[in-house]
Amino acid sequence: MDNTVRILAVGDVVSSCGCEKLRKELPSLKKSKNIDLCIVNGENSAVGNGMTAFSCEHIFSSGADVITGGNHSFRRREFYDTLENSFSIIRPYNYGDGAPGMGCTVIDKGFFRVGVVNLLGTAFMENLRNPFECIDEVIDKLKDEVKIIVLDFHAEATAEKRAMGFYVDGRVSAVFGTHTHIQTADEQILPAKTAYITDLGMTGPKNSVIGVKPELAIEKMKTNLPVRFENPDGECELCGAVFEIDKKSGKALSVERIKL
Repeated sequence: MDNTVRILAVGDVVSSCGCEKLRKELPSLKKSKNIDLCIVNGENSAVGNGMTAFSCEHIFSSGADVITGGNHSFRRREFYDTLENSFSIIRPYNYGDGAPGMGCTVIDKGFFRVGVVNLLGTAFMENLRNPFECIDEVIDKLKDEVKIIVLDFHAEATAEKRAMGFYVDGRVSAVFGTHTHIQTADEQILPAKTAYITDLGMTGPKNSVIGVKPELAIEKMKTNLPVRFENPDGECELCGAVFEIDKKSGKALSVERIKL
């Protein structure tokens, strides 16, 4: 049996158009890249953002194994029960035990097990538990259970994401950033063999301002007045990355950016 595990991480799925793009591309992408596990950030997957049971079911039926969240994980109260009762949908760990759902999970695929962690950055975002302290806690929980740990760090500041990558280098298998919706060209294997990319990018409308109709984003920035955002129709893109991990050591062997 192959001694490597290939993990696909897909960037923030935006609204129904992003869900449809995922449905169109994911099955063939998984096959062509020999994917063993697929992680999809779904925190914007519902129309108007946030998540719903329907949008998550669409993502799962398209081929995802795990759905991660972010600062919009709790946007819809009707989703709380789904979040609370799922082992495959996680939200940022640093919201604490009082919030619905879990901040990490272990996925058992039979011939390998992977710990998946979701954390929210605090630079220019919400005042939550320190993510660096949180990741120490999570790694301590998971280290005796799994060899492979993957972190979705949902954060605004590139420096905070970069710092997190070096902070966990050698202690987790891969770190990928989400939230800013723009794919970065800095994928690399860090010195202690952790795969890293600052942001996966998004899965949603290509001719948009991070998923929003350009004219509405411009109006908001130009006038500073409240604007109801909408997602444009038209061509969509799927962004993400493939991480190849040594199954025995948990060390990263390669990382490849994906943009379709």
